[in-house]
Amino acid sequence: MKIVLDNIVFSLQNSGGISVVWGELIKRILFFKECDYLFLEFIPNNNIHRNSLLIPLTNIFSQQLNTLKYKRYLPVHLPLCCKFIFHSSYFRICSNSNAINITTVHDFTYEYFYHGLHKWIHCWQKYYAIRKSKYVVCISENTKRDLLKFLPDIDEKKVHVIYNGVSDDYYPLLNIENYNLPYDPKSYLLFVGERKAYKNFKLLIESMCHKDWKIVIVGAKLTPEEVKILDLNVGSMHYYFAGRVSNKQLNVLYNGAKALVYPSSYEGFGIPVLEAQRAGCPVIAYNASSIPEIIGDTPLLMNSLDREELCTKIELLSDVKLRAEIIGKGIENARKFTWDKMYEQLISLYKEAYNRNEF
Repeated sequence: MKIVLDNIVFSLQNSGGISVVWGELIKRILFFKECDYLFLEFIPNNNIHRNSLLIPLTNIFSQQLNTLKYKRYLPVHLPLCCKFIFHSSYFRICSNSNAINITTVHDFTYEYFYHGLHKWIHCWQKYYAIRKSKYVVCISENTKRDLLKFLPDIDEKKVHVIYNGVSDDYYPLLNIENYNLPYDPKSYLLFVGERKAYKNFKLLIESMCHKDWKIVIVGAKLTPEEVKILDLNVGSMHYYFAGRVSNKQLNVLYNGAKALVYPSSYEGFGIPVLEAQRAGCPVIAYNASSIPEIIGDTPLLMNSLDREELCTKIELLSDVKLRAEIIGKGIENARKFTWDKMYEQLISLYKEAYNRNEF
């Protein structure tokens, strides 16, 4: 069985959630070597996840990076005479009549939160890929529901839900007080990831006003507006910007935190939720989109996005017994989501697609 994997996402971002997912898939493909694989990619690129992969040059069909600007939107033509699976990391299809196209859909943030030409181009490309694919993979039931909402003409039978996993890099640490932390263990809240409006970072910071809480922020550089909001509501001594950190460093921060606060209005999946749970860190999140199906049983789900409820959830963690119970359930829940399971389900789908489709 021949499979062509389109690594275009590694050229569209230097890091990010989709790169993590695609990188974890390729790691296992290179290790297990169950099929005949070919990788399509633009060179060179600076993606940190791609740079950690040792793909044999003989398995790479390369294109120059200066052609990415227009080729990213065009169907791929590969001169292959046999039947093959074509799975793109970011909404491309193969025009070869021998190709069985598979598309992965992560979320519908553009549909809900973006406007203008950028949104129109993204949606045009995504919908074209979905409609032209024989099989569509969604990373959560919520993403599948959104897909059928925005594209009601799509046959539900071709849509398959395959959950993301969580890395083994996250686990509880002993003697966390011996690690280098910005604040004392369990004395700070943690915020991880993007801080776009729908992530509700501002809500969290404003909720901390007049509270003796500290916060550690992981992600892209703070904007001047964010610094102003932090200084006004928290004070410079009560927040620490960690920037982008390694998995090892992030695991230490999860272990030292009082809680991960993840009040996002919308998620296609929510990998930081599981990372934190796996590390033994309680997670406060908003009860919407994919979060309820990912986070498991917890009293820390917010049913409304307001300061009072967020503060109430944080204060729940003062109960030592309840906190321990939440941590135990979180660790157990995170075990359900593994990259190996994702890989196995995708390989099973490839085989089903290959064996069902005759040319």
